[in-house]
Amino acid sequence: MKVKLKLTRGMSAPEYATPGSAAVDLRAALEEGELLTLLPGERALVPTGLAISPESSGFVAVIAARSGLGVKKGISLSNGIGVIDSDYRGEISVGLINHGQEPFEVRRGDRIAQMMFLPVETAEFIVTDTLDETERGSGGFGHTGVK
Repeated sequence: MKVKLKLTRGMSAPEYATPGSAAVDLRAALEEGELLTLLPGERALVPTGLAISPESSGFVAVIAARSGLGVKKGISLSNGIGVIDSDYRGEISVGLINHGQEPFEVRRGDRIAQMMFLPVETAEFIVTDTLDETERGSGGFGHTGVK
């Protein structure tokens, strides 16, 4: 698929790290020399200097945490996952939260999240009084246990 990019804040286009990469890294578009320190429990919105225009409304850009930052530093997305609708044209910013025990520093160009594109379908909702029966039925969270 083709995606038009609008780059601001002097940032470069994201690139796939390997031919098998599903996502591109998003980098912090802070000012040169600017340091953002996230204390434990603190949140911040970090600009990327990137706006997009996918060629089709049948795709969504999904922003996800970087696994290394999450596992090693406790840094994740403050909203769990980011959804960039196909018709959004503003700058993409990443909400980060520090779940770790130590302050975390972000500098210009640091890889802070990743972005992938996924196909989407829109639903036609049909209001009904009954739903199809399944083996699971209305079994909720954790109904199958741990083992």
